[in-house]
Amino acid sequence: MTLEILRSNMLGDVAHGFFTRKGGASSGIFAGLNCGVGSSDQAEAVATNRARVAEAMGGPLRAVHQVHSATAIAVDGPLPDPRPQADAMVSAQPGEVLTILTADCQPVLFHDPVNRVIGAAHAGWKGALGGVLEATVDEMEARGADRSQIRAAIGPSISQRAYEVGPEFLDTFMAKDPEARDHFAQGANGRYQFDLIGYGLRRLRGAGVQAEWTGHCTYSDPARFYSYRRTTHAGEADYGRLIAAIRL
Repeated sequence: MTLEILRSNMLGDVAHGFFTRKGGASSGIFAGLNCGVGSSDQAEAVATNRARVAEAMGGPLRAVHQVHSATAIAVDGPLPDPRPQADAMVSAQPGEVLTILTADCQPVLFHDPVNRVIGAAHAGWKGALGGVLEATVDEMEARGADRSQIRAAIGPSISQRAYEVGPEFLDTFMAKDPEARDHFAQGANGRYQFDLIGYGLRRLRGAGVQAEWTGHCTYSDPARFYSYRRTTHAGEADYGRLIAAIRL
């Protein structure tokens, strides 16, 4: 089966893609293009899937050990083993393929087409609240980018109507970012619906970056996307990880 690769006009002609689960070698609950090396999927299937992505992107994949942090690092070649703990990467080196894994969190790809710098960030609620998006922009500027030229695209992520949270979640945001209240809608039984994507867009635009969302919800489209929350609701043992990638 052919890979399905979603792209954003915001990023221009730079090589990039938000890969769906279509076209992979995994089976069972992981059926499709599971690229999560930390999943309990068969290692051979994950390796095959990642090789297919590398072929599509035209280079070896660079990846960090994602920990829901606000840490962004620069990449100029192969990363050490074990992989550094971080949630964003940037590069001004042609040929580097930066990748991020997600399964409801925001995969965010960045491009400065004038100064030729790219970035990729994993922005769940912890990372977004902690400043991983701004850290990525700062690290891009350290590599020669100009934030007024940076474009960012948020790929498939969980949408507000699928993201129910409790009042303690709202309290956590209010304690650190009172303006985040605008991204919570009243839900059922004293709970809330959180707009992670709208929050990410606000943080990006507040950092001086032009940004858009591709419009795809991971939770609501099981044929195309993996979703941690959908898996939890279904009582499944594990879940696949989607991959997003960008290359100069």
